[in-house]
Amino acid sequence: MTVIGIGADGVAGLSPAARAELDRAEVVLGSARQLDLLPDEVTAERVTWPSPLVPAIPGLLDRYRDRALCVLASGDPMFHGIGTTLGRFTEVRVVPHPSSLSLACARLGWAVEEVAVVSAVARPLARLHAVLHPGRRVLVLSSDGSTPAAVVALLRDRGFGASKVTVLAELGGPGERIGADVDGVSPLNVVAIECVADPGARRLPRVPGLPDDVYEHDGQITKREVRAVTVSSLAPEPGQLLWDVGAGSGSVGIEWARTHPACRVIAVEPREDRADRVVRNAAALGVPGLVLVRGAAPEALAGLEAPDAVFVGGGVTAEGVLPACWAALRPGGRMVVNAVTLESEVLVARWHAEVGGTLTRLSVGRAGPVGGFTGWRQAMPVTQLVATKERA
Repeated sequence: MTVIGIGADGVAGLSPAARAELDRAEVVLGSARQLDLLPDEVTAERVTWPSPLVPAIPGLLDRYRDRALCVLASGDPMFHGIGTTLGRFTEVRVVPHPSSLSLACARLGWAVEEVAVVSAVARPLARLHAVLHPGRRVLVLSSDGSTPAAVVALLRDRGFGASKVTVLAELGGPGERIGADVDGVSPLNVVAIECVADPGARRLPRVPGLPDDVYEHDGQITKREVRAVTVSSLAPEPGQLLWDVGAGSGSVGIEWARTHPACRVIAVEPREDRADRVVRNAAALGVPGLVLVRGAAPEALAGLEAPDAVFVGGGVTAEGVLPACWAALRPGGRMVVNAVTLESEVLVARWHAEVGGTLTRLSVGRAGPVGGFTGWRQAMPVTQLVATKERA
């Protein structure tokens, strides 16, 4: 299978190599818009992608396995494109076209390597929250004419309403348009943002330890200072999966996910009201991809993808939770357990004796008013177990 990147300029913008592949194809797959860009002299059978697309791929590959098959993709097929998806099913040869990122940066005079990219194509726009920082440049990829206005609304609500927004539509094609108007935009658009924070806008860095009040919670939250230590102990790496067991407000899992766009989280929470808060908090803080499992551990853990790290903050004393988490953990993975009550401390001490690791007592004091003076108010101490599962 050959995957050809095509721009809004159609066949005129194809390289000789891409055009040669198209000429020898017997079947061409693509969206209706892409197929309409082909001239009459392309005699291959034209097949429009069905919807939903991904479940249909194996059947299409089987149907056309004995014919020369070519797939059309927008821009660079390997940049948020169909090329990556098809590569999970079969070997592909890719003939790329300049991506929307490259074209947008060329028009704006931006350095590609310094731009944050958020795809809103079949993905939640809430992911934009995680990359909004003063002075940063962001590109939002879109396939919907309503996205630019939604971006402006999100920036305003988030305290970045002063940001400069530029809409780049139909890049590279005869209908190319670049400007600040966010209404009546072609679905084929990219939204460029030069981030400017409004006075008093909340700063939300990617490092763990966000203020407690950025979360919606009912008191069931790992406090800021302990959370920073906890996420550090979990040691997130790009692409790794965390189980946040007894998620409460979801703060530990959310801050794990914010460390890198490739970090993934499955949050397990039995209470419906708290589970709903986890979802809202994840969206508000830019990680709407967090997966929520509504149910109690250990039963709710059955069948989940094996984690690279596990955090147990709630439900420590529930029968079988710690053994189930440890058994599911990948070799070399880390498990962090926070205990506050004497009963949970006893279990953590026993588990430490069984699997090893380190025990740490965390104690935080905050200054507060004492009459007309200021004194220290101690939070409840937390006993933290950090254990690494040996590799086979």
